[in-house]
Amino acid sequence: QVQLEESGGGSVQAGGSLRLSCAASEYSDSSDCVGWFRQAPGKDREGVAIIGTGRTYYDDPVKGRFTISQDNAKNTVSLQMNSLKPEDTAMYYCAWVRPCRWWLLQPMDEGDWNYWGQGTQVTVSS
Repeated sequence: QVQLEESGGGSVQAGGSLRLSCAASEYSDSSDCVGWFRQAPGKDREGVAIIGTGRTYYDDPVKGRFTISQDNAKNTVSLQMNSLKPEDTAMYYCAWVRPCRWWLLQPMDEGDWNYWGQGTQVTVSS
């Protein structure tokens, strides 16, 4: 059972930046993928970005603004969020899947992921 813990959420003004981190209880190897999802009040959970198997993926609303990365120890995945907009306001969740079948993960669907963190809140004010 992989345990995930998100951190780094907070409140910022539009145009600002935040960096989210996802700490995993296990080492991530080449067979894993880690993703970020978000859920705004009253809306379905939606995919944001994926990293794994040497690749990255971004959903259209965040392309060019968000960057997903994995540290050298491979047990932390970060999401750098720049040029934040009020519509980015949501609870952000880290998710993990093993094994990673990259071709099945887009479009991002929460049903394809094995493990989830508890989430971290991001609030962007105008």
